[in-house]
Amino acid sequence: MGKKVEHIQPEIKDFIEKQKIFFVATAMSSGNVNVSPKGMDSFRIINPNRVMWLNVTGSGNETATHLLENNRITIMFCAFEGKPLILRLYGKAKTYHPRNAEWNQYISIFPDMVGARQIFDVDVEIVQTSCGMAVPFMDYRHERDELKNWAEKQGEAGINDYWQKKNTVSFDGHPTGLFE
Repeated sequence: MGKKVEHIQPEIKDFIEKQKIFFVATAMSSGNVNVSPKGMDSFRIINPNRVMWLNVTGSGNETATHLLENNRITIMFCAFEGKPLILRLYGKAKTYHPRNAEWNQYISIFPDMVGARQIFDVDVEIVQTSCGMAVPFMDYRHERDELKNWAEKQGEAGINDYWQKKNTVSFDGHPTGLFE
C-alpha cells in the first residue's frame, strides 16, 4: 500500500516520466483551493528533491497568485494504465517569469512552447504513494492542439494582451505577479 519517503526514488522517477497528466494544488490562507490539470511535455525532475514545470497561458493564473502568499504546493500523478498508483509530491515552490534570470537558466530544459508564462520550481519535501486501486483505466490518445494553435494564432503581442486582460488578477481578485 502507501508509503512516505523524503525524495523521488528511481522507480518513482520512472513512473513520473511516463505520465501524460498531473494535477497541481495550491491555496492561500483564505479563499478557494485551486486544483489544476497539467499536460504537454512540461514537467522535469531536476534531482530527487526538486522538480519544475513550465506553465503556459490559461484562462486563469491561480497557482502563481497562491504562491505569492503561500508557497505550499502539492503535485499529484495517477496511474490510469498499468499497475495502480497515486503519487503526491509535497513541497514549497518558487515562480520564475521571463523577466527573471532563473527563467533564462532553465527555459532550455523544456520544449519551445508559445505562450510559456512561468516556470514553477518545487523543492520536494515529501513523496507519498497510495494504492490507486479505485482509479479507473483510461487510454491516452494524444495531446490536444487547441491551446498551441490558439497561442500561435495570437502571436506574442496577442498573448501579452490576453495576459493583461485575463491573467494579472486571480479569480479571487488577488494579483498574480505576472507583470511586476
